Amino acid sequence: MFKRAVKWKLIGENPFADVKAGSQANKTRMFFVTRDMAGKVLDACPDTQWRLLFALSRYGGLRCPSEHLAMTWGDVDWEHGRIRVRSSKTEHHEGGDYRFIPLFPELRPYLQQAFDEAEPGTEYVMTRCRDARQNLRTHLTRIIHRAGLKPWPKLFHNLRSTRQTELAERYPIHVVCQWIGNSRAIAQEHYLQVTDAHFAQAIAEPVKEQTPASSAAQNPAQYPAESQRTDKKTAGVTMQKSPDLPGHSKRYCLTHKELVGATGIEPATSSVSCWRASQLRQAPEV
Repeated sequence: MFKRAVKWKLIGENPFADVKAGSQANKTRMFFVTRDMAGKVLDACPDTQWRLLFALSRYGGLRCPSEHLAMTWGDVDWEHGRIRVRSSKTEHHEGGDYRFIPLFPELRPYLQQAFDEAEPGTEYVMTRCRDARQNLRTHLTRIIHRAGLKPWPKLFHNLRSTRQTELAERYPIHVVCQWIGNSRAIAQEHYLQVTDAHFAQAIAEPVKEQTPASSAAQNPAQYPAESQRTDKKTAGVTMQKSPDLPGHSKRYCLTHKELVGATGIEPATSSVSCWRASQLRQAPEV
């Protein structure tokens, strides 16, 4: 607000320009809703509409209630297995007015049942919860209690967070963010969770370190250069002889042995130096 006031020249300076805003992320309020918990809540839902609303949140990752209420039956592509999700939150961004998500197998039975029960000519998928005066959070809390569970923090947000964390285990992060409708930075800060299952998997399955040789043997297609060099050697191709290098050729070793002088009490003196001095003495003067 004060930045905008400075831009409009209503005030000379922003008194809060040097104040840094605190992080809005609160990891302690993140909660992973397991499939077992979700199943119990679905069983406790009073009707088809509530089961569909919960399934779209938990298995579709939709923002509740805006994206639920905007969905029409024309957005459900049964043939190609896709759902168009209209988003009022991101519609001001270019290309953000809608996105497509798969018609996940977990969603299909609840959508099919709602479609079968819908009156002819019904446009919207969600019909019962369209009253703005309804408090969905209060109703969901009652359903969770009926299921014998304790309500978790941020009921609908953590359903969406759970689904993104779950999908990130199976698909590339850019694909998951496209389906959920957020960015990688937002997903990392507010959605992706570290669960007990991650710790259990790390304890149960030690990481096996692979050597380059074993990796090449497992997947030779990734090592074409190594394979070609190996084939040339085994095929008997004549390779260019390597030049004699100091310390490796037999001629160098013999010459070096003859020219190095013996070592006594005095500091070591090379025979090469003595030979060079004698040559200088014998050279004629110019």
